[in-house]
Amino acid sequence: MIKAILVFNNHGKPRITKFYTHYTEQEQQSILKETYLLVSKRDENVCNFLEGGSLIDGQDYRLIYRHYATLYFVFCVDTAESELGILDLIQVFVESLNKCFENVCELDFVFNADKVQYILNELVMGGLVLETSVPEIVIRYEEQVKQVQQEAGLSAAPQRAVSAMKEFNVGQKFKQMKLPHGVASSVAVMASSVLPNSITSKFSNSSSSAIIEGSTRDEI
Repeated sequence: MIKAILVFNNHGKPRITKFYTHYTEQEQQSILKETYLLVSKRDENVCNFLEGGSLIDGQDYRLIYRHYATLYFVFCVDTAESELGILDLIQVFVESLNKCFENVCELDFVFNADKVQYILNELVMGGLVLETSVPEIVIRYEEQVKQVQQEAGLSAAPQRAVSAMKEFNVGQKFKQMKLPHGVASSVAVMASSVLPNSITSKFSNSSSSAIIEGSTRDEI
């Protein structure tokens, strides 16, 4: 089982932290600091896994990591997991990030943390590996992003409709129209039930003006 996934930069600043076992905030910070000290001091030529620190149950767990440019990707796993399998899983994670962000860099973790979480959740959930296919992960990620965009568009639709009505200037349009008294009153009542007060007030005033102007013209 995967106990934690940590991504931090060369200076130890966390970019993604995911714990699948409960720890307090203080314990999480201590684990992150200790993990950084264990991993960062290792030479590039040594193997990519080592015994876990004292805060993550010592020899019962392994730290398996890869170092890409300015970022360390560290998976803390128990002894039932294959070290080489986890190394491949880290590679799948990074390749998925590259596909979704087009040459991922540290800034993507800073400004798109929610999207990185989407990808990670497609890979691992509850400490268990869900998917190891990069194309499948990318497809699921794109579907999630599309759904979020659609939901954002629906939530913004009422406001856009109100703005469009204001720009249309309903009051001015009806002011330019010559309507019989009964028709203008009926339209004003209907508008008051569907349009905001700020618009219907303008509409009512313009309708009254149109009625007055119409009656004046008829009398002349």
